[in-house]
Amino acid sequence: MAIRVGTASWTDRTLIRDSDWYPERSMSAEERLRYYASQFDVVEVDATYYYPPSQDLVGLWTERTPADFRMDVKAFSLLTHHPARRDAVWDEVLEHVPAEHADRGSIYLSHLPEEGVDLAFERFADALLPLHSAGKLGGVFLQFPKWFTNRRDNRRYLDSLKDRLPGYDVAVEFRHASWFSGESGPKTLRQLETQGLAYVCVDEPQGFDSSVPPVLAVTADLAVVRFHGHNDETWEASGISPAERFRYLYSDDELERWAPQVADVAATASETHAIFNNCYADYGVRNAAQLVDLLSDTTA
Repeated sequence: MAIRVGTASWTDRTLIRDSDWYPERSMSAEERLRYYASQFDVVEVDATYYYPPSQDLVGLWTERTPADFRMDVKAFSLLTHHPARRDAVWDEVLEHVPAEHADRGSIYLSHLPEEGVDLAFERFADALLPLHSAGKLGGVFLQFPKWFTNRRDNRRYLDSLKDRLPGYDVAVEFRHASWFSGESGPKTLRQLETQGLAYVCVDEPQGFDSSVPPVLAVTADLAVVRFHGHNDETWEASGISPAERFRYLYSDDELERWAPQVADVAATASETHAIFNNCYADYGVRNAAQLVDLLSDTTA
């Protein structure tokens, strides 16, 4: 079983500012990534959700990490039906925005004609080529918003993803309960498996419309488990930072229960990534290190 454990960021301000996990607070971006990669063998790149990376930047990530390292890359917000800042969208893509949306500060995928959507995916995929060529690209994570519900048009969009990102391992995370209500759960997993899309298993607060149950399933060669914590008070709060939203430290008992479940997932996948998104201060790196130790005992 190939199980990699890491966090959803190595650059969160609270990790750098409010913890002593990095040996020095004055480390450069290169030094921080090299240090992180000496401690864990996978990381999720969260910044690409806000601004798509350049190929030059992705090349630097490739150079600064060991040969046997994986970077899971979060898809640009535009590609997941979230609003994208106009200044973050490629100029060539903006040229396809119709006149009635030309003055908007945020761009949605629905504003674009099909050729504009295709171009946005092409630009994003091209930027990731250095990681992919080096064998270091893990999954491309598409985390959909809570308004991306279980509807026919959204299911059609899921069916288009592999063709839009050919050759990449694409992973899908939902944020609406409708995908797993009633008979929808098995249907959703069958669709992902048919399309070769990895289902992102989640551990997160329950009881909200945006909650997805902690279903463990493998639908592709890559399996993913993302740990969001259980901070019910901040799960749907507005006006707070991601670090505050996911401010939750897993207990020893919780991780002890999760370790064999992660191992079970890994038993039927080619590679499994366990990613801690509780990136407040050193919570994520602490819990990731704990899970690495627990998995060593579980799989020994």
